[in-house]
Amino acid sequence: MGRKFFVGGNWKCNGTTAEVKKIVTTLNEAEVPSEDIVEVVVSPPFVFLTLVKSLLRSDFHVAAQNCWVRKGGAFTGEVSAEMLVNLGIPWVIIGHSERRLILNESNEFVGDKVAYALSQGLKVIACVGETLEQRELGSTVAVVSAQTKAIADKVLSWENIVLAYEPVWAIGTGKVASPAQAQEDAVAQV
Repeated sequence: MGRKFFVGGNWKCNGTTAEVKKIVTTLNEAEVPSEDIVEVVVSPPFVFLTLVKSLLRSDFHVAAQNCWVRKGGAFTGEVSAEMLVNLGIPWVIIGHSERRLILNESNEFVGDKVAYALSQGLKVIACVGETLEQRELGSTVAVVSAQTKAIADKVLSWENIVLAYEPVWAIGTGKVASPAQAQEDAVAQV
């Protein structure tokens, strides 16, 4: 089934340099299996990308939390894929639930972002997942399928894409998706 990925979350968006350095120190001291078994990718806020990259152990990788859908231009505040490549950041997270729900990023827009990031040489962690309401209505498979299909319609290869199942109902609620639920939802996509 290939390598397992760990994507580090829970970075405080308003964290300080001292807090970020503490997190990196903890990560650097962690014992993890070799890269052929587990690939560790951490994703700090954009302003800390280069700091984390410079301090993080070499067998761990850094991902940006987002990037823009096309080449840079007059898109104030957006970070382009080209900028990330220029910084030597190999990964980007696209389609995170907060961007889908709060910023209304559609499945098609997420698919476009994934395709553009790949075209610029980035590897992509593409997030998919349903809300609690969608889960309770029994539409998990339909929702996650539509999110995945919107990506599949725009890419030729999944070689540099990790699909991250992110059930929105489990974020910060104390409810946890069991391994069986995650596997069930992942298998439904195949």
